[in-house]
Amino acid sequence: MRTNIVIDDKLMADVMASGDFKTKREAVEEGLRLLKRKKAYAALLAARGTLFWDDSDEAWAKAREERQLAETVQEPAATYAVKPAVKARTSQAGAETKLHGKGKSA
Repeated sequence: MRTNIVIDDKLMADVMASGDFKTKREAVEEGLRLLKRKKAYAALLAARGTLFWDDSDEAWAKAREERQLAETVQEPAATYAVKPAVKARTSQAGAETKLHGKGKSA
C-alpha cells in the first residue's frame, strides 16, 4: 500500500545509521514489525499466571502415552484371525466325520 508520511529527518538518519538500512522504506517497515512484535509479547505477558501448567513426571508420562495411542494404527482383529488348517464336517446322518484337507477321513 502506498502511503506518504512526514518523518523527522534527524530521527530517520539516526535509525538508518543504527540499523544499517539501505532505504527509508526498509527502516519504516522494520519499525512497524518491531511494534507489532512488541504488542504480541505484551499480550503473552498479560496471560502470564493465568495458564495451568503441570510439570510433574506423571503428567508428562500420561501425555506421552496418550500421544503414542493416538499415533498407533490399529488393524482390525479379523485381519489377524487364525484360520484352521483342517476343517471337520459331519454328514447329515451324523454317523461319519470327514476331515477336509490332505484327503483323510475318520
